[in-house]
Amino acid sequence: MARHFESDPNESTALRFEQRGAQASAQTGAPASQLGAKQNAYLSGDLGKDSSKGAGKRPGKKKRSISSIISNLMLVIGIVLLAVAGFMWGKAQWDYHEQDKTNQKLATYAQLPEKGGPPKVDWKGLKAVNKDVVGWIQVPHTVINYPVYQGASNDTYLNTTAEGVHGVGGQIFLDYENKKPGMLDQQTLIYGHHLKNGTMFKQIADMDKQEFFNSIDTLWYVTETGIYELEPLFLYYTTGEDTTVRQFNFENEEAFQNFLKEKLAKAQTKRKDAEKLLPSVKHVLSLGTCDYIEGYGRTILVCAIKSEVHPS
Repeated sequence: MARHFESDPNESTALRFEQRGAQASAQTGAPASQLGAKQNAYLSGDLGKDSSKGAGKRPGKKKRSISSIISNLMLVIGIVLLAVAGFMWGKAQWDYHEQDKTNQKLATYAQLPEKGGPPKVDWKGLKAVNKDVVGWIQVPHTVINYPVYQGASNDTYLNTTAEGVHGVGGQIFLDYENKKPGMLDQQTLIYGHHLKNGTMFKQIADMDKQEFFNSIDTLWYVTETGIYELEPLFLYYTTGEDTTVRQFNFENEEAFQNFLKEKLAKAQTKRKDAEKLLPSVKHVLSLGTCDYIEGYGRTILVCAIKSEVHPS
């Protein structure tokens, strides 16, 4: 009768390796004990491992892991910053585009004579868009050709268009404390943004260069009741904290002249005969904008009247 044995898998595996070890020993001449040790190491999972080397490599792997995390984090931050910068640039371009559309639409309400002279303004059409319109400012040989508004405060049209929507350049506006429509006070003050695409009052700021200043000899300010031809006297720098800029009427003529002399002394550019002209000046139109030279800097161009006409 055949005998049946219950076999142990581990035992049979070990037996096979012992047998193979014996055969390998016979073939190679190596002691079976050495081959058996290698086979046992294979079975136990220790073959090929060097505990001393492994222990030394673990800190290096950890350092590489931290370095990899930091590199990936910096990459993500860089991508986010680029995306934000791209979005901001795109938004700025869109804002300028929308402002240009508004300016072009409003420009259709004034016609410029081919041979020069004051713009002919469609007051009825302008008032249908916004009743706060008080005047029109135009400087020949520049892009300055805009309606002028006056709000309840100097914030009204700072970043709001005549149509009542947000605009990066808002509108050109008369100081809310000036008597409208302007040129009734000793100083009339009109503000406009200095946009980096060259529009609004950017070219007023450019008049801080004497050559460009000299090239501008005429400005027009037109209202429903008057047409004023003006000439630049001087341009000076100041700051938003300078409250003396917003003086519209003075105690007497001497105080007004002292005000003009004080500002002329700060001039960056001016007419050669500005000092001689001052005593004859009774009213000035001052155009103010940002200068980007200082954080809160302002550029003010002071203009005197050359002639005025009041239609009946």
